Amino acid sequence: MAARQEVSAWRPGVPGVVEVFHAHFTEHAYPMHVHDVWTLLIVDDGAVRYDLNRREHATPRDTVTLLPPHVPHNGSPATARGFRKRVLYLDLSQLDASYTGPAAGDPDLVDPLLWRRIGRLHTVLADAGAEQWEAESRLALVGERLRGHLRPRLAVCRPEPAGGLARDLRQLLDERVERGMTLQEAADLLHAHPTHLVRAFGGAFGIAPHRYLTARRVERARKLLLDGMPPAQVAGAVGFHDQAHLSRHFSRLVGVPPGRYARSRR
Repeated sequence: MAARQEVSAWRPGVPGVVEVFHAHFTEHAYPMHVHDVWTLLIVDDGAVRYDLNRREHATPRDTVTLLPPHVPHNGSPATARGFRKRVLYLDLSQLDASYTGPAAGDPDLVDPLLWRRIGRLHTVLADAGAEQWEAESRLALVGERLRGHLRPRLAVCRPEPAGGLARDLRQLLDERVERGMTLQEAADLLHAHPTHLVRAFGGAFGIAPHRYLTARRVERARKLLLDGMPPAQVAGAVGFHDQAHLSRHFSRLVGVPPGRYARSRR
């Protein structure tokens, strides 16, 4: 079977929805990465295998997967035929940061009603003639159902806070996504040895700091591409050296090159 890579992505203009992403992959494997928003995933065919919070998971059809912001995860096909998935990227207006721990502990929800509601929402978001009121109403029902799953876990979920040094480095990287910085510069600012800094970050977040920074840049690139900015301009705007560097990292993390991703937008 030839490798298949089909994607469709767009920003629907509905408050709370950052991006809609549909994909069919037979072989592509996502490396460890992060998003700065919530990832709400349903699989229409096949299954996705992924690691989150240092635990292995699998998302078959009829299971809803909710991945929290800033928690590293990867992904690969769990079946020989790959997978077809539909994803909503939701901002913190739909689920605030307090739900991160409960979602990271158990991201897969077996809830047929929620699965159907998410599927209907995708259908409405893909219909250019649909009323925005309908999309917003369906999104509200999805959010209510998600919070209903997560709220009971809040009382028992007390995740350990990330170490101060790792947290400070993440804040520094977030502040300098476009401008970037060297490891030595970060070490000087945080008064730590470079090696200790890298180990502290990886131990706290499960991802190397350079991979975290690359993922944040790709996230910003996605938004600019869907806004219509040419890939050559996007590369410089998000901190990559040139378009070739953007294309290489973008293809690894999204599954297709930035130009093809931009052409898929509705």
